[in-house]
Amino acid sequence: MEKIDALKEVKNCPIQYVLSINDTLNVISGKWKLPILGSILFGKKRFTDIQRNIPKITPRMLSKELKELELNGMLVRTVHDSTPVMVEYSLTDSGQSITEVLDKMVEWGIQHRKAVITG
Repeated sequence: MEKIDALKEVKNCPIQYVLSINDTLNVISGKWKLPILGSILFGKKRFTDIQRNIPKITPRMLSKELKELELNGMLVRTVHDSTPVMVEYSLTDSGQSITEVLDKMVEWGIQHRKAVITG
């Protein structure tokens, strides 16, 4: 209920609407953040698992983006005390809540691709 009220309030003010879009983009913008979140969405992943799921991402870029997503509260980095040390990434509640957005983007992408192909 609270989420719906906040959205109605923001939709009544174009400035707040645009600021809210900017807040979202500050967290998820860039070429790699959404694919990274999409990869981790299906369960905890190790660095190499994420890299394997995202063709063409460099280890340096993946490391940078993972740090930014962690700083923005979208994922958690868990270091397991084992030999060798194992590091896993998982989504926070906030990161998990982006599922709805990603699902809509996938749905739109499929429809858009079909429309462009069929003309």
